[in-house]
Amino acid sequence: MVQLLEDSRYGRQLKLLGVEGQNRLKQATVMVAGIGGLGGTAAMYLTAAGVGKLILAHEGVIHLPDMNRQVLMDSGRIGEERMETALQHLHRINPETELEGHAHRITEESSGPWVEAADLVIDARYDFPERYTLNRLCVRYDRPMIEAAMYDYEVSLMTIVPGRTACLECLYPEGGQPWEPLGFPVLGATSGLIGCMAALEAVKWITDAGNLFTDRMHRMNVLDMSSCSIAVKRNPRCPCCGTGGDTDESVAHL
Repeated sequence: MVQLLEDSRYGRQLKLLGVEGQNRLKQATVMVAGIGGLGGTAAMYLTAAGVGKLILAHEGVIHLPDMNRQVLMDSGRIGEERMETALQHLHRINPETELEGHAHRITEESSGPWVEAADLVIDARYDFPERYTLNRLCVRYDRPMIEAAMYDYEVSLMTIVPGRTACLECLYPEGGQPWEPLGFPVLGATSGLIGCMAALEAVKWITDAGNLFTDRMHRMNVLDMSSCSIAVKRNPRCPCCGTGGDTDESVAHL
């Protein structure tokens, strides 16, 4: 009976992923750091796809300006904790997915066990300090990380494999990154688009389908849908994933 229900729920994607691919999704644990417009969309489609367990992290309460893009939130619960609302919404989408929520920011002290427990991490945080912290934790625990971001009308995506590909600090050495963590311009459909792309990249990683954005960053401008893939090279002296020292050898080129 359980198998019949699963076949019914996932029947359309079984035509693409096969039984083995679906079983891989069921056995996988994915951490999604950030459940706003980007991470919330990724979490929603990973839940719908049948990922076995999601570990979610995002602090704070729901604010009215969140509602133009954060599909897991609820206008009737403004001022309430966002994580509880997100968990309830995801459970309604697919009660078969195990959900673990942490209403906290990403920190060295608290987030290590969440990263270590995951097979794959999606970085959807809104500020550079937390992105750097998550990058360091993924390198420490040898966990692949899908780095997804958007700003204005542009989105970017790449997959980081510790010890093999460039990490976040290889491309953007830590320190002084200009950012507007709570005031950057965002259109809901743009964050939703990159959230879907991050979910697709996760499904591809788990099921071994298609080509991943490893050793390259994919960028797209949604106003005209122009896109490019930028080759990226690991910096052997990266202070995070390399031997430390100068970062002069960091390379990002077309």
